[in-house]
Amino acid sequence: MGGKNRGITSRSERGRGLSEAEIRTDPLPGRRRSCAAPDGLRYNRRKKAALLALSPSPSPSPLSGRRVALVHPAWHSCGTYRVVLGQIAAYRALGAEVFPVAVSSDPGFTPGRDLIWRAFTAATSELNDGPRFFGGAPFRAVLSPRFLKDVLWPYLHGDQAIIRSGLAERALLSPGLEDFAFDLVHCNHFFLMPVAKRLARGRAKILLDSHDLQARQFALMNEHMPRLKPHVTYDAMLAQELALMREADLLIHLNAREEDEFRAALPEKTHALLYPAVPPAPTGPGGEDIVIVSSNNSANVDSVIWFLREVAPRAPGVTVKIAGNVDAGVRARDGALFERYRGWFLGRVEDPGAVYAGARMALLPTAGGHGLSIKTVEAMASGLPLIATRLALRGMGESALTLEGVVVADAPEDFARALTEAARAPVWSEARRQGSAAKAYYDAHFSAAAYERNLERLVAPLLA
Repeated sequence: MGGKNRGITSRSERGRGLSEAEIRTDPLPGRRRSCAAPDGLRYNRRKKAALLALSPSPSPSPLSGRRVALVHPAWHSCGTYRVVLGQIAAYRALGAEVFPVAVSSDPGFTPGRDLIWRAFTAATSELNDGPRFFGGAPFRAVLSPRFLKDVLWPYLHGDQAIIRSGLAERALLSPGLEDFAFDLVHCNHFFLMPVAKRLARGRAKILLDSHDLQARQFALMNEHMPRLKPHVTYDAMLAQELALMREADLLIHLNAREEDEFRAALPEKTHALLYPAVPPAPTGPGGEDIVIVSSNNSANVDSVIWFLREVAPRAPGVTVKIAGNVDAGVRARDGALFERYRGWFLGRVEDPGAVYAGARMALLPTAGGHGLSIKTVEAMASGLPLIATRLALRGMGESALTLEGVVVADAPEDFARALTEAARAPVWSEARRQGSAAKAYYDAHFSAAAYERNLERLVAPLLA
């Protein structure tokens, strides 16, 4: 791999935190207040009209009335899906007409096959407020000799990049979708760039949300998957990732460390750091539950297993509720461990917010993974007291490590000690959660208002 990519490594390292000056956001422009004249004061209506005429009126957003194609993987119950919901809400709040396009990475998930899409649509009811579009590769495409040779065979050697981009390249899209003239295409993840380019038709600008460095995630996935030899290398998958990223007009990143790395690898491209809008979580009424919220991916499975093996035995008498479909991954990886703690697992929950609403504390025992942790942001939004490993707070400012109510503990004995002590502490009231330092940090950097303001600033030049 070329020298310019040497700064991107496959090993997990703690990301550089942003200083407060780097992550500070400007306050929203305030509305002009009106007040009634005191009794007995003669009010000059002509003067009032003149003053109002001189007052600047809010200028319309550059996104007002624009058509935005928002391309995303057909995933649910995960951090990417929560980010996508925030994107859609922000564009609509700024006046854009949004066309969400869910693209499946499984063959056969073509538009119009409602039965095969049923589970996804049922799990993503939040997208039902507007039009929905779909994409997926037909079986005939994946059975072609070219696909078998150029895509499937490398995948059998562990090439997670080629299988995703190869399926996206062959995806059929909802009828009529490609007839629209879009003003902007917002693509989530590099491997969906083939779909984004089709919708842009060489006219609309493409904004690519990297989410995180996918080659790292693929290497992590391959640690637990059988593969043919010779195994694909991390560098080979990274090269594919960078090649597709070069075709976007603006690259945005969710955390500071990977923004720095992508800038070094692609110095000719325009980059920006844009923290995602993460939907708010309830700050009450509270309860007695100590909770972990986690979806089923390799890093999350590693983290929950670390907690159950290393921390839980050191905190006798403490019971934890583990919400999310991570239960399936733990059962597959260590069936005996799962059986020992079966009663702690709740499985997939329809509303993760309800889990936080009835909790007294949230745990973030992150032992692996890369990029910004969306579940950490969601926990901060709830205002709950948190016990977290340093890795759970990766990609945030250094001040996140010292927030009141957030205990950082990396060693299992330290985590267990903090958990035991916190389990005996009084439950925080809803008012205390609303005023907590973690909730304030969320509001400043990950709220819808902050995201809308920063997204509008970045998109305006693309629409000029």
